[in-house]
Amino acid sequence: MAERLNIFQTDPKATHAVLAMESYAKNSGLESSLYELIKIRASQLNGCAFCLDMHLRDARKAGEDQRRLDILSAWREAPDFFTPREQAALALTEAVTLISEAGVPEQVWNQAEGEFDSESLVHVLMAISVINVWNRLAIATHQALPNAPE
Repeated sequence: MAERLNIFQTDPKATHAVLAMESYAKNSGLESSLYELIKIRASQLNGCAFCLDMHLRDARKAGEDQRRLDILSAWREAPDFFTPREQAALALTEAVTLISEAGVPEQVWNQAEGEFDSESLVHVLMAISVINVWNRLAIATHQALPNAPE
């Protein structure tokens, strides 16, 4: 698929707001492994090849277990592989990413509140929100993947 538009080259200032959100979310204090799981799960739901490629590589580089990455899309079927905190974040990621389907159900919200204090919950929501922005930009423009390794 040919790239439709390179936002970064066309108007670098256009991405400054998203980069600011990204910087805030990434440096908010969430565990890097949880941050990457959020990024990957939202990107799976949205079908964003560019972000999946990036965040799966980042997660592996940071030492994430390949088996957990392999089963992430079916995390509910393998609860022993994900902590209650991760499960709460993944459920919230799915609800927020697919918000037009059912909003954020009370059960999902309550589970998240049980695992995160208010400030950390803001951090999770910001991580979910920013990856959804990146996904939409990458999918809309057919953002090109980096060259495949040789």
